Amino acid sequence: MTRQVIYIGRSQRDLHAFPVDVQDIAAQALLEAVDGFKHHDAVPMKGFHGAGVLEIRIPFKTDAYRVVYTTRMPGVICVLHAFKKKSRQGRETPKPELDLIRQRLGAAADLHARGEFP
Repeated sequence: MTRQVIYIGRSQRDLHAFPVDVQDIAAQALLEAVDGFKHHDAVPMKGFHGAGVLEIRIPFKTDAYRVVYTTRMPGVICVLHAFKKKSRQGRETPKPELDLIRQRLGAAADLHARGEFP
């Protein structure tokens, strides 16, 4: 079951701003998702009711990077957000990041409902 990767909002631009090693890990995780598998660094994101929204957690040097994607729409992997966590102390994703993820998830669902994804 091969799917296409769709980037929502600035997620692709934000991901390309990450260090190359972080981009490589994210790319591998997304390739596994395309093939219907889950990378070992990808975990279901809390607060999104089930395993349809996943967060790739990538520690790199002293930073923590996150790439959030959804598998909820058939035939596509929608990358919703890519960001560097500001604080490694707290495990929770900051509220502004969660709000943006929810907004982009809604936008992806709307695009899919209108048939704008392959």
